[in-house]
Amino acid sequence: MIALSDNEFLLVRTDPSFLVVAPANARFALCIETESGEYCQGIEPTDLIVVSAPEGGDPQAGVMLIELVRRHRTPLIVLPSNHPGSRRLRYVVSAGPVITTNCSIRRGTHPEQHLICASEALSGMTFEGVEEGVKISRIPPGAVVTRFRSATTLDFL
Repeated sequence: MIALSDNEFLLVRTDPSFLVVAPANARFALCIETESGEYCQGIEPTDLIVVSAPEGGDPQAGVMLIELVRRHRTPLIVLPSNHPGSRRLRYVVSAGPVITTNCSIRRGTHPEQHLICASEALSGMTFEGVEEGVKISRIPPGAVVTRFRSATTLDFL
């Protein structure tokens, strides 16, 4: 169990892949856009928003994606399973009370928010949002878990 305040994030990293995790901090409806339509999922304050970068990148981009969902209520877009753009997605997002990482799914093509595509090194982890923060199960050997605050340019507004 790792305690997180409202403005803290969790970074789980192996080289080069990573996950950024944060609580939603509010109740809202998250719209999920699919090829066949739109549906909305209720998000609770203790639910988590997780960004995965299976091939690496900048963790600050993960923070920005989390903020787009939790502060600005940006909907999630799910691509059809055969969409060529899925292989170009560098970052993917899931939101919900419990999220499990999986390396055998195609990026951006699963509307089920309990799953998120991750690298093989970070596959099989489970994140659960709890009142005190984040409960993590099955941290793989070699993964480094760090708690941090983000200093984005939007924080002063």
